Amino acid sequence: MGKPADTSNYIYRMGTAPNTRAAISQKNKVFSYMVGADSLQQIGVLSEFGHDESRAVDPIRGVGYGDQIAELVPGVTEPMTLTINKTLLYAVNLFQVFGYKGGVEGLVRSLKHHRWPFDVKQELVFSELVSKFDLDAAGGGKAATNQPGEGDFVADSVRALVTYYEGCWMESYSASYSADAAIVAENSSVKVTDIIDGVSTYGEFIDTGLAPVDASAGSGTSIRFAGNSNNVATPAA
Repeated sequence: MGKPADTSNYIYRMGTAPNTRAAISQKNKVFSYMVGADSLQQIGVLSEFGHDESRAVDPIRGVGYGDQIAELVPGVTEPMTLTINKTLLYAVNLFQVFGYKGGVEGLVRSLKHHRWPFDVKQELVFSELVSKFDLDAAGGGKAATNQPGEGDFVADSVRALVTYYEGCWMESYSASYSADAAIVAENSSVKVTDIIDGVSTYGEFIDTGLAPVDASAGSGTSIRFAGNSNNVATPAA
């Protein structure tokens, strides 16, 4: 295993970010296993990080019951797609930050050279304003706390919403060298096998909220389930 890329030079110098209640891109950190590193490393000079997910929702109707939807049934969820675009550096390209031995580290030059999937971690770091006055006052929440062993990335006094994207594969990769633009951008589309928060247990009985069968859930539920009759339910006051 080679030496990980030098992230101590000036291009990785950390700046300040405003403290606001609105989420801003400056507080969004993205990590993966860089070549030569045995722990997650923050990816620098990202120009875009986005996620997109979809699933079909199919209506059920009954013949003779007029133009009425009996129920909407969610279909299977399509794999989440990550959009990850980065400025090309001479010594660190997009393949390298995800652990592939490309660029100056090895022979990987094409998607067909990728033999193993990679993981991505996202930290949406909350501003000190929100951490102190919103979350602390409300007792915080499991999804809005530092993950075990990740104190190097988030200060003890600040919380973050952490998401792990597991088993990722690059679906597309492109880079363009233009005569009228000096900066070279690497653009990629990544498919994700699974999405977790890193600490919770997932399964059939995951607590998602809105459950009408759990009186202790502490949240409302659709008026669709307010009664077991064909009368129109009345919303709770």
